[in-house]
Amino acid sequence: MRVATWNVNGLRARLDFVLHWLRDRRPDVVGLQELKLADEQFPHEVFAQEGYRAAVHGQKSWNGVAVLSREEAAVTRRGLPGEEEFGARLLTVDVGGISFTTVYAPNGKSIEHADYPRKLRWLESLRAHFDSAHDPSGPVVLCGDFNVVPRPIDGWNEELHAGLIFHSEDERRRYRAVLDWGFSDLFREFYPDERKFSWWDYRGGAFHLKRGLRIDFLLGAQAVVKRLKSVEIDREYRKKKAGLTASDHAPVIADIE
Repeated sequence: MRVATWNVNGLRARLDFVLHWLRDRRPDVVGLQELKLADEQFPHEVFAQEGYRAAVHGQKSWNGVAVLSREEAAVTRRGLPGEEEFGARLLTVDVGGISFTTVYAPNGKSIEHADYPRKLRWLESLRAHFDSAHDPSGPVVLCGDFNVVPRPIDGWNEELHAGLIFHSEDERRRYRAVLDWGFSDLFREFYPDERKFSWWDYRGGAFHLKRGLRIDFLLGAQAVVKRLKSVEIDREYRKKKAGLTASDHAPVIADIE
């Protein structure tokens, strides 16, 4: 089974690019984030033509998550309990014998902004949700854009950014609490010490200068880690393809036996 996560930064603007990637990489299950469209605007028919069914938790103009899958998926949760006012940011399905959750964590804007403590609370709620609704001994995958740089190696310049948004210890501590539920970072299972990124600012030539952040994760419980065959950040799909403009995030892909 090939699973993936991708913040598409607006599905309507990126639809043809996403289809190009699907045809090229052929994933079985994909968690999408930042759709920026309502449920009724989701292009189910377009994905069906490519062999994918879609479960959607959308929101007009903002946020929004979805799961694309080749097999029928059963939705078990739309929205993070207690955090509905922060938008459409969590969707869980059962598919292919695994519980698969995609999330789009709040940005927080800056550590001085009112959204920052709300982001911290959202991450706490995520851990509490998994405590109450999931079994760490089972085949569980949690993926998405967490808007947290877990360690200095996951950013291009820790000295410049230490203590700022995405890099604060409060964010990192709450992210570690999510991991401590029973998850492993699948990328780090294969690359414990490599500096690779999943997001680059559109501005200032950041992609070509290798000034990025690793904020997009595939997390797996131990039942998944035991079956892990490969994982990669699909940097090629942060580049333009066939004249189409990429998202500012790259997909992350894992193959599970």
